[in-house]
Amino acid sequence: MAQMQFTIWAGRKAKNGWRLDFHHAKLSAMTGQEKSTLLTRIRSEQDLKQGLAGLVELDPGLASVISTLPEVPLRLRSPGFEGLADIIVAQMVSRASATAIFGRLKEMVVPFEPATYLAAGEPIWVAAGLSRAKQTTLERLAEALEREELDLQGLCTRPVQEAMDALTELKGIGPWTAEVFLLFCAGHADVFPAGDIALQHALGDILELPERPDASAARALAQRWAPLRGVASRVLYAHYAALRGRSAMPV
Repeated sequence: MAQMQFTIWAGRKAKNGWRLDFHHAKLSAMTGQEKSTLLTRIRSEQDLKQGLAGLVELDPGLASVISTLPEVPLRLRSPGFEGLADIIVAQMVSRASATAIFGRLKEMVVPFEPATYLAAGEPIWVAAGLSRAKQTTLERLAEALEREELDLQGLCTRPVQEAMDALTELKGIGPWTAEVFLLFCAGHADVFPAGDIALQHALGDILELPERPDASAARALAQRWAPLRGVASRVLYAHYAALRGRSAMPV
């Protein structure tokens, strides 16, 4: 289905003047040496600025989108237990609800570390508002970190797919959670959380698609921005915020 949708959309001209055709992307014409100089991690505002410039080089059509945005936020978190826990709490709930729940949890678990989370136990987890499933996922994560079975800092420098595999081995962490962590905590420059509804809406709008793409179609369409899909993700989150008047960034 995603391939069929992509074929239908491939010849459509969007409002910002580019066509949905991978063969027209500048990336296909770049040499291996040129690709090697592209940004691989985003750890600062300067990195993001460099990434935005590189993204426009890959796809000049995005320049008009970026020019309408008040800002493209960096939104970087520390790649540790707290950062991943915050993303887990945000699964399937609004950002406002996640912020409230995680805020209560941090007030009750001090300092917010794997050992103190485990020591707090179920009464504290329930009082903070964690669902049973999220209590369990955070418990598994804390135990894996305490046993040194998972190295979150180490994931920052591992290839994206290897890092994804390491994270999703833990039950309760799916592709969206892993991708958001790698994007906003580990700082990988080529991550696109295709299952994120806000990204799908933004992608559909800027490309004037006949319908919101699903995760599979969104992932295929975002391939045109590799290896800077993490930069494109930030642009799309900012575009969605401008459209809806509220941020949908998951961190």
